Amino acid sequence: AAAGAPPAGPFAGGAGQPGRAPDISSLTPEERASRLFDRIVRYDEEGKRDSVQFFAPMALAVYQGIPNPTTDQRYDLGRIGEVTGDYRLAKAQADTILRDNPTHLLALSLAARMTIDPKARLEIERRLLAAEAGERAKRLPEYEGHAADLARAIADAKKTVGGA
Repeated sequence: AAAGAPPAGPFAGGAGQPGRAPDISSLTPEERASRLFDRIVRYDEEGKRDSVQFFAPMALAVYQGIPNPTTDQRYDLGRIGEVTGDYRLAKAQADTILRDNPTHLLALSLAARMTIDPKARLEIERRLLAAEAGERAKRLPEYEGHAADLARAIADAKKTVGGA
């Protein structure tokens, strides 16, 4: 870097400074929840279990403060339960979504992952595959936002159902 030039790169200070979290106090609860969810999922994918466990209680508190959570927020909360090992929370969120929309793809995928019994899981994955075309046609925002989760779930279900 040239003398006197500001440092460059992701750790050059400001918002990207390591060890310093961005100020989220001015964000709405929904925005805070979304940011914490993204952080937790990223840490889980990176194998940073200690960071997942550190941020999860904050995220849970924020999500519990949202008066009328959307389906997307319920799925996010269920995913947090899944990655932290709180399978009751994950299952409860999937069940709540499915009560309102029995063919919701993300809820079916979460319910399948939370089901230990192989026969019950197979049945849920069959429901997921049967609902796929009709649900994708709805173009729900949560399907767009969680496209990778959905693609993985569909691929897993096809393997399981195809091998049954």
